[in-house]
Amino acid sequence: MNNAKCSILNQIPRRRKRIIQCVYVVGFMDLFGVSMIIPLLSHHVKALGASPTVAGLVGSTYGILQLFSSTIVGSWSDVVGRRYSMLTCLLLSALGYGLLGMSTSIGLFVLARIPVGLFKHSLSICRALLSDLVSEAERPLVMGHFNAASSVGFILGPVVGGYLTEHEGGFYTSSFTCAAIFLLNTGLVWLLPWSDALTPQANANYNSNASKASCHVNDNHVTSTQQNSSHGNNHTTASGAAVTGSGAPETNQRVWSWDLDWGEVSLLQPAWRQLSSVGSKIRTVASSDMWDLFLVRLLMAIAIMLYYSNFSLAMEERFMLKPKATGYLISYSSTLGALAGCLVGPVTKLYGNDMPALLLHSTVLTCCLILLYAMAPSVWHVLLSSTFFAISTTIGRTCITDLELQKGGAHASGTLIGAGQSVTAVGRVLAPLLSGLAQEFSPCGPPSLGVGLALAAVALLLVRVPKWDGRGKRKEAKLGKTHRECE
Repeated sequence: MNNAKCSILNQIPRRRKRIIQCVYVVGFMDLFGVSMIIPLLSHHVKALGASPTVAGLVGSTYGILQLFSSTIVGSWSDVVGRRYSMLTCLLLSALGYGLLGMSTSIGLFVLARIPVGLFKHSLSICRALLSDLVSEAERPLVMGHFNAASSVGFILGPVVGGYLTEHEGGFYTSSFTCAAIFLLNTGLVWLLPWSDALTPQANANYNSNASKASCHVNDNHVTSTQQNSSHGNNHTTASGAAVTGSGAPETNQRVWSWDLDWGEVSLLQPAWRQLSSVGSKIRTVASSDMWDLFLVRLLMAIAIMLYYSNFSLAMEERFMLKPKATGYLISYSSTLGALAGCLVGPVTKLYGNDMPALLLHSTVLTCCLILLYAMAPSVWHVLLSSTFFAISTTIGRTCITDLELQKGGAHASGTLIGAGQSVTAVGRVLAPLLSGLAQEFSPCGPPSLGVGLALAAVALLLVRVPKWDGRGKRKEAKLGKTHRECE
């Protein structure tokens, strides 16, 4: 209890803190480079002579590839390790943005988007790496800081991209600049002090209560596993146990020896062996009892996207607000969202690390704010909803990611985060379609539909959260009983 009252940042060893800070820089530079390009893509496709329909199909290429690749690449990072998976993703993303800088036809543009769509998962792997580096108590604060750093990059990137676009060949300059940023990130990841993260005393994900409770229950199993297991299949079995919730302490003890750097299977091993391990992890996650969390993520992702889907058009039609003023309002909300990442740690501490309760309350608040925006009689009410909406959504995203990692286990963090990104990608595909249908009835149609989806998420949480709490209490009671037997 005394440790819980201490500053969380002071609990992180200095050498691991240095790695975490470098990961923050990687996240900032990643979204800084990407956000330089995103606002310019549609204009460039049209400049290449594409019709609106073709431009829409080309634009959807990235989202469709992300939908299918997120879980696979995340699971692959569990298998081969964070270091080499992140280096691969950064290098191939740099290749994609470099090709984008040479795209003088629709065919080259589509070709450039393929490696980016398949391998632009560096942020997901960064989150998985942070999950590996810190304990459950430290994770919300660290994830919040990482999201804040990334969001700042996303805010500043369009400013630089817009400036470069004003010059001749601005799009190509921006693309090559983005590629150079990803190459710079590759060098930074390569130079990270991975050996500091692999020290035995840095096992942050090892739960001290579980360690005490398993003092002799799992002792013989640990010894036999470490002495007799081959370097591959037994690790896959252990990680599968972690995903289903058993979380055997012996697998946590060994996470530093393979998960961050070398992985379960060497990168040089045959592709079929890597694919077999990836498939095993994905099947284990798919068969686990986490459908409720993924469904809440999907419902809230669509609701939030519906909030923003026709924001500029609705402001103009409802309040005669000019695009310039709407842009200022969006920038204000984005800045608050970035700053809200720093609030996640204190708010989590205020809740006593009760993430289910925090997720429920943030979802209720988000639902109310979407309703306020849909019924807003003036711009000032929209400003009020935007202020707290940025905060509630930031906290909600961090909560649901943390709960997925808690229920799934540390050894499958890449798979779980990748699966979450795939679910969000489904939302990106569905939200524009639903938004277009809702706008046929009213400019307030998309946020009104978002309210309904958010209410469904709240109802699901009200049903499922008591069951999560019941399981947690039974688990704590079991650990306490085993600990008393050990004493």
